[in-house]
Amino acid sequence: MGILDRYIARIWVRLLLLCLSGFVGIYLVIDFIEKIPRFLRDGGAAADILQYFIWKFPEMISRTATFSVLMATLLTLGALSRDSEIVAMRSSGISLPRLSLPMLVLGFITSIMLLINAELLLPHSYARTEQIDRVRIKKKGDRVTFKQNNIWFRSKSMILQARLFEPKTRTLSGVVVWSVDDAMNPVSRIDADTAVFQDGRWLLHSTVMKNFLTPAGYTPKTSPTMVLDLNLKVEDLQVLDIDADNMSIRTLNEYAENLKQGGYQAYRYLTLMHTKIASPFAALIMVLLGIPFALRSSRSGGIAMGIGASIGIGFAYFVVNAVLLSYGRSGVLTPVVAAWGANILFMFGGIWLAMTAKG
Repeated sequence: MGILDRYIARIWVRLLLLCLSGFVGIYLVIDFIEKIPRFLRDGGAAADILQYFIWKFPEMISRTATFSVLMATLLTLGALSRDSEIVAMRSSGISLPRLSLPMLVLGFITSIMLLINAELLLPHSYARTEQIDRVRIKKKGDRVTFKQNNIWFRSKSMILQARLFEPKTRTLSGVVVWSVDDAMNPVSRIDADTAVFQDGRWLLHSTVMKNFLTPAGYTPKTSPTMVLDLNLKVEDLQVLDIDADNMSIRTLNEYAENLKQGGYQAYRYLTLMHTKIASPFAALIMVLLGIPFALRSSRSGGIAMGIGASIGIGFAYFVVNAVLLSYGRSGVLTPVVAAWGANILFMFGGIWLAMTAKG
């Protein structure tokens, strides 16, 4: 890496850290103001509240990094343009692609780091924040656990395990319900093909019940339907649907495959899975789009121009991406097209701006 590359890279990284710190700080303040009254009402300890927000940092970085990259790119070129450094570089025979190379490389590295964060750090940090919120602050013993696409729920003397949950039909599939005594010894077991939430209760279908307390061993008792008295709400199960963007690519892929094998549509989860891969590379797209856009602006644009352009481009990207993802979740577009569509459109926009840039 030459002196010029290091110089541009140093400015870009410094501005990126500055923008990222600012946006994360704003995110933290808003989240703090929103959640702290509830935490105090629930009697949360100061140490638990502090740990909760510390574990939120991977999510905050994931949600603010793309916009920070765009603003850092525009501000970097705005600063260079203001001091006539770009004019000097171009007069020395340095082409636009060569001038852009350090920022493009750093944008790609940032995208890879965001992908690693989304796949490895974010699911773990999200699980920790949920554990702190639910167990330490709310002090709730009952919990729903998703592990390897199996759903586990314990409530007092009853333990439920299900293979998958389909939010649209509010149906659990592959259901097993254990009843246990105080020493955790099994008392009975119920196997059911499905469990549907209707009228505030769970209705089991095609059940087989085994009572282990009979003197001569258990005799299976079958029934077409059975009402299950379980303190499990659909809202508890829909945590997978609502917060799927905080889960790993592998988990989403396996869950989608299980849904398809069970005869359900998996558009929503396949779209989310591909979005987990595509979203980090929006950082690289923002660099590609920001470079020619900044070079088109006048020297007098400065910081105000960079901030204004960042807001406009970021808002346009958000709107286009949200529309495409909604079509993908509903099955109108394929998951790959829905997840990558905004990146591709804005990439071509950046290429067109670069090709028509003067000089």
